[in-house]
Amino acid sequence: MVKRNFTKWLETFRESIATYSYYVDFNKVFRNVDSIKIELNILNSLIGSKNIKQDFESILAKYPEVIKCIPILLAVRSTEIPISDENGMFVYEFGGMIYDIAAYSEFMEKSGLFDLMQNHLIGNLVDYVTGVETGLDSNGRKNRGGHLMEDLVEVFIRRAGFIKDKNYFKEMYISDISKKWNINLSAISNQGKMEKRFDFVVKTGEKIYAIETNFYGSSGSKLNETARSYKTIANEAKTIPNFEFVWFTDGLGWGSAKNNLEETFDVLEHIYCIHDIENGIMKEIFR
Repeated sequence: MVKRNFTKWLETFRESIATYSYYVDFNKVFRNVDSIKIELNILNSLIGSKNIKQDFESILAKYPEVIKCIPILLAVRSTEIPISDENGMFVYEFGGMIYDIAAYSEFMEKSGLFDLMQNHLIGNLVDYVTGVETGLDSNGRKNRGGHLMEDLVEVFIRRAGFIKDKNYFKEMYISDISKKWNINLSAISNQGKMEKRFDFVVKTGEKIYAIETNFYGSSGSKLNETARSYKTIANEAKTIPNFEFVWFTDGLGWGSAKNNLEETFDVLEHIYCIHDIENGIMKEIFR
């Protein structure tokens, strides 16, 4: 393969690979709201109430199941909410009616939820919780983002003609690779003492390609650690016949760790970015 220019290669890295569903998983939001919609509509009767404490206690006595809705009104997913004040710490339990109604009424008042509903600061609890769930779901972007590069790489593996569980495999450990194809991978497993999982493994007629994927949109200490780790694997993999280590990575976060990335680039033949993937690199290397 022709020697590539690292600087020019790095210039093709992208700011983002976010998909439409990356920002908010609305299906999850709607499922969560639907699961408590009846209870929320019961509590809707408190909006604008002149005697909200009395009305709340009456509702709780008749419909104790509404208690499970209270944490999400404060953007809390847990059924337990710890509170510390001058009297110490107390943990409110909302998985069921553990305490007397007065305790929950006190929580509603001191947390500001009575004020929120009584003074028409909101018009409908179902709409309100939909907004809360949307906000909470945005915290899941990091987890969704971690799979975006994997998903992208898998699309192009399939386009290159490979079939899942036939000649490409997802999330395989070193021990599984060794057993399936009777190959000695002790060089990259510290003589069998370390177990590593690769994102993908592609098997051609003669070779096994172990693949790692990641995308870094922002800087951080993990980038340097990743580059050093993959440099080690790259050097160790060279001693194993018919085995190749492949790394697909991208993202502007590498700008802060380009020195370590360049060191790995210099020793790892199969290191590629999204630009390479889109220009057919998989059909060139997986033979």
